[in-house]
Amino acid sequence: MCCKEGSAFMVFDVARVRGLYTSLGDGWTYLNAHQLPQVPERVASGVASAFRLHAQMPFDGQVPYAVSQVEQARATVAEMAGVEPAQVVLGPTRHYLARVLARSLGSFVRRKAGVVLSRADADWLTQPFGLLDATVRWAEPDLGTGQLPGWQYKELVDGATRLVVLSAAHPLLGTVAPTARIVDTVRERSRAWIVVDASAYAAYRPLDLEEWQADIVMLDMGELGGPHVSALIFRDSSMFPRLDRSVALEPDPGFLPHGLFGGVPNLFRHLANLDEDATDLRGSMASLAGHQQHVMDHLIESLQGLPAVHIIGISGDAAGEDAARLDRIPRLSFTVQDVPAEMVHRRLMDNHLVTTVSPRDPLLDAMGVTEAGGAITIGLGPFNTTYEIDQLTRVLASLA
Repeated sequence: MCCKEGSAFMVFDVARVRGLYTSLGDGWTYLNAHQLPQVPERVASGVASAFRLHAQMPFDGQVPYAVSQVEQARATVAEMAGVEPAQVVLGPTRHYLARVLARSLGSFVRRKAGVVLSRADADWLTQPFGLLDATVRWAEPDLGTGQLPGWQYKELVDGATRLVVLSAAHPLLGTVAPTARIVDTVRERSRAWIVVDASAYAAYRPLDLEEWQADIVMLDMGELGGPHVSALIFRDSSMFPRLDRSVALEPDPGFLPHGLFGGVPNLFRHLANLDEDATDLRGSMASLAGHQQHVMDHLIESLQGLPAVHIIGISGDAAGEDAARLDRIPRLSFTVQDVPAEMVHRRLMDNHLVTTVSPRDPLLDAMGVTEAGGAITIGLGPFNTTYEIDQLTRVLASLA
């Protein structure tokens, strides 16, 4: 598979990448990276080794192996993001980190301060910050395309705004928010902190915190095919004194999933090795992005060729002619006319095609998915091919 970056052509060896995932030999086609990404063998072995060593290592005055695991994971996340380890806070889940971060901001976001949230985001992200003693304003996504327009932040943000929270990409529609542009707009109008959930975005593209200039970035390793642990990445460690010190951002070491943290360094090595010719993680992820864009283009074109299939945010007059060319990560959701999503899902599963019925989501609900009988969501992994898309298309054609 060839992909173009600048004037150079690179070859992404998808057959080799498939060999890095032993789970792919079971006869199923996995198109559900948005829900349950396949775990590469390197990560699984790293977690298994960490659990074994954690049980064997002594605690007689030496640094506990569990602490070493946490520090290695912290250093790995810092390297991925281009920051220092002191700027990284680790936790078991994004949900947990969002809740404790919101509580720690109580003294920073004082009464009558402004908080800007996005209706494109799930409740787990918006609800904790919506409970702050502040005036909450909402950024509205475009209900035709699902994209979050950046221009509206000029009206939503003012001198009283202290916090802006958004996702870099929608996990079910794949639409990418203009994060850097939104951050610039916020900086022009306020001293607010910007919190960005980059988990879905970072599964497909290099994470460029320097370009975004966001204050706090949230990252779930599970979305990248790693262990289910998460991180908050702070722009500067000098931000910590401004947080409520009575709230511990990072759990006590005894409550952290130590064995899982042992898989984080191997996740970094796996991602950096997706393209053998790349010299670093950024180059490897850029090569992956080129391959996946090719597969995603084939997916959209194939589904658009089925008259009964409606791609949410792409098909129809409300989306517009250019909707398919908007910036997207390789995820999408679709409906089949007059066929409930549960029935579509069963037919796909009968043919060993693993997708999901789209979970309840504020944006999908606003775009009419519930009334249409639900939708099917597809999330591509590093190993997916156009041949697998052709299999999907043939099954859907038999339904429609």
